[in-house]
Amino acid sequence: MQRLNVIFAGTPEFAAQHLRFLLERSHHQIVAVYTQPDRPSGRGKKRAASAVKDLAVASNIPTFQPGSLKEPAAQRQMAGLNADIMVVVAYGLILPQVVLAMPRFGCINVHGSLLPRWRGAAPIQRAIEAGDSETGITIMQMDEGLDTGPMLSCVSETITDTDTAGTLQDKLAVIGAEALLTTLDAFGDVDDLGDGKPLVAEHQDDTLATYAPKLTKQEARLDWSLSASTLDLKIRAFHPVPVAHATLGTETVRVWQARVVDQHHEARPGTILSSNREGILVACKANALLLTEIQLSGKRRMAVSDVLQGRGALFEQGKCFGD
Repeated sequence: MQRLNVIFAGTPEFAAQHLRFLLERSHHQIVAVYTQPDRPSGRGKKRAASAVKDLAVASNIPTFQPGSLKEPAAQRQMAGLNADIMVVVAYGLILPQVVLAMPRFGCINVHGSLLPRWRGAAPIQRAIEAGDSETGITIMQMDEGLDTGPMLSCVSETITDTDTAGTLQDKLAVIGAEALLTTLDAFGDVDDLGDGKPLVAEHQDDTLATYAPKLTKQEARLDWSLSASTLDLKIRAFHPVPVAHATLGTETVRVWQARVVDQHHEARPGTILSSNREGILVACKANALLLTEIQLSGKRRMAVSDVLQGRGALFEQGKCFGD
């Protein structure tokens, strides 16, 4: 098996988990890392490096952060690396055709869904929000479309009733990294003449495609006129970012954990039915939602039992979210 010269392109922690796996387990050479430019972060809005950049710098890998790969200078720089293949994991920049064709084996992408379901920026979150029972990882050969390339490998993963976007992402990172290494090794079995173990690519059925748009803070606002089960899915899908929230009087309440309670009521949606150490029970269009971990403005996330010790009056029975 030949040792491939690999360019790795990615930005968030999900991508860093894949890069870390390759550095620890692969015999292939990471010749360069591409990641998005440092961005303002936190309350102080100081510029912060991506998780991928932090790992690459610590590993002494040449790291590049162009604002675009459409510029000729950035393309010349990449061409000079003479890579065999480019691995893309949640990079966040568009790859023009000249870049896609630059490496000997082109560019492959690790995508967090079973394509063609959930093409787009937020496949893990949208799968939970939609109530899917299964998702997975797809390794695909990239083309100019949005996650439309032929599939090289698919690995499935069950979505449990307690999974959040964070926990599911961690599970997918494990199976994704393993599938990525297997795929790279298969390319490594191909010699300079194109002989060797063939990689079978399966074209996607575009008629089955669904789109997973990026999450917005506006979407994270809880609408109590929906069912408790629908809100539970949203809370788990928007955990840990951007976090579901609701207003109670002048207070913004971020909801980190909740569970559905099968309870008939005649109350207006959003009304607090009860408030105790078990949680804050809120009426929904169907059934009720028990909030068990929340966060008030300027405070850390806490169990409801702890919040009520100091702010119990805020959550008295009969008060209504949204008023």
